[in-house]
Amino acid sequence: MNTNTLAADIQKAINGEYSAIACYEKLADLAPTSFEREQTEEIRNDEQHHFDAFSSIYTLLTGAKPQPQITEPCANTYRAGIQAAFRDEQKTVDFYLDIADQADDSSIKETFRRAAADEQNHAVWFLSFMNQSHACSYRQNEQDYGAKGALNAESLTFPEALVYAMQDEYLAQSRYDDVLNNFGTVRTFERIQQAELRHIEALNTLFDRYQTPVPVDDSTNYVTTPESLKAAYAAGVQAEKENIAMYEKFLSYQVPADARIVFSQLRNASLNHLAAFERGAGRE
Repeated sequence: MNTNTLAADIQKAINGEYSAIACYEKLADLAPTSFEREQTEEIRNDEQHHFDAFSSIYTLLTGAKPQPQITEPCANTYRAGIQAAFRDEQKTVDFYLDIADQADDSSIKETFRRAAADEQNHAVWFLSFMNQSHACSYRQNEQDYGAKGALNAESLTFPEALVYAMQDEYLAQSRYDDVLNNFGTVRTFERIQQAELRHIEALNTLFDRYQTPVPVDDSTNYVTTPESLKAAYAAGVQAEKENIAMYEKFLSYQVPADARIVFSQLRNASLNHLAAFERGAGRE
């Protein structure tokens, strides 16, 4: 990368950090809990370190101090702000890695690689904030939850896919609890419920490995008791179809190899569950 191109990219990075510093100060003030406020302030401190480091590099390259500008407006509400911050942090990771790959100087490479790692960590935190249920105003509606949410999303990041998958497994557990509580012992639902617990264990492994916060289980908010056992089987059929479609969508993306194995296994298990519910529906 020639010096002029590198300087232009670093100026863009400086503007992004300058914008983030201002926005995260605002989000910290809007945060609904002291924990989120403190964590947002820590993220802001990271961005300040990035800004200082990038500014020093820019001055060394050009002989002039950067003239930072706010190029990205900050939302006026906390919810909208953390959603925008999550998306921006994800994009910034790729941008910084591109700069690191193309820079010739080893110190510049290392600075941007470390900054990219910080930005990925920030994205995970903002995703965690997005999935906390601090108040009803933050609660997702049914079309944004679990498999429905994943299928309705125009695009997905890997952490988002993990969250939607876990939400859907939570939802399955709550549905089966509801059926068993209302209709007594039903072997099909008991057996599949046990299998879903293994699905949750498999997903927890990915959450741990990729340092993604596990979402709060608020699935009972989205459960409606079916009118009959026949209706319960029919709901099970529909839920498994959505679950299968969700995992097929995840597998169409570039996801880590270990996650691809888990997603494939869970999809295949859901195919078996679908067949079991269809048989049960036929008997009712």
